[in-house]
Amino acid sequence: MPDTDHKIRWGIIGLGNIAQSFATDLLTVSNGCLHGVASRDLNKAQEFAKMHHAQHAYGSYESLIADEQIDAVYIATPHTHHKEYTIACLKHKKAVLCEKPFAMNKDQVLEMIATARDHDVLLMEALWTYFLPHYRYVLDLINRKEFGTVQKLEADFGFSSEFDADSRLYNKDLGGGSLLDIGIYPVFIALSALGIPKEVNASAKFYKNGIDTECSVKFTYNNRSEAYLHSTIIKDTPTTATFYCEHGIIKINEGFYGPTTVTIEANNEQKTLDFGYTTKGFSYEIAHFNQLLLKNKKESPIMTYDFSIQLISLLDEIRKLIGLEYPV
Repeated sequence: MPDTDHKIRWGIIGLGNIAQSFATDLLTVSNGCLHGVASRDLNKAQEFAKMHHAQHAYGSYESLIADEQIDAVYIATPHTHHKEYTIACLKHKKAVLCEKPFAMNKDQVLEMIATARDHDVLLMEALWTYFLPHYRYVLDLINRKEFGTVQKLEADFGFSSEFDADSRLYNKDLGGGSLLDIGIYPVFIALSALGIPKEVNASAKFYKNGIDTECSVKFTYNNRSEAYLHSTIIKDTPTTATFYCEHGIIKINEGFYGPTTVTIEANNEQKTLDFGYTTKGFSYEIAHFNQLLLKNKKESPIMTYDFSIQLISLLDEIRKLIGLEYPV
């Protein structure tokens, strides 16, 4: 465990776009610093390190994992490699913050959690939305039933992209497609706000290589509440999450999964709340993880193992319903 009087020394494995945002926000968190970054392309690692003030650049993931100076590792590789590198880091006694989806299926997630427990090391799924102030605010409203019970949730995440054979998003061997990449966000919203559904229905459209380009999901709950969830990588959608409650409407506005505003309609009034974000939004997740590590905690009380298991279980069920299979 790192000493409480020093900064958490981070390493990053996988240097794509999301790692760029993570590294940018890490600079804003006072008790963390970027010690090293790794790519299979050393030049890419060196360029990333220079841009984000990392002390070291590695031309292999294994070299970063072996660095005894690193306290925590952020894993931002394609989904199919999450389990492999998470377990490697945990076995080297490095705390791990692994990007969503945690892994490709429930069995892999259970193996990762078991390894973390066996080696007594902190592990957490990096689903940043859970830590954003606007979403914590909305969850509080829902949990307190400020406007009564939620009767319906509508959440979507979609963007228009051209087919690119070199893109991870369109590569089935890397877990490509809409559900695991962005559909996880609407599913997360429903699970975190409404709990485990009684019934799941789903349908999808597929590209010729077998990845899902669109996925529509309906959750039905014991109290008759319903959640309508949608993801697509072939068209732009509002990317909002709207809770229709008994006595009002709570709408998380465009880009609901990241820093945004919340609009509330109740008592014949409408107000929009701005949460004054000054970072890309990853800073809240990083700060939470740093505090856990400094306090020698082995599991997040927010992004718990049970929650991650429930989330991947729902994704597995949706995949089964739509007939989406991956090589792993």
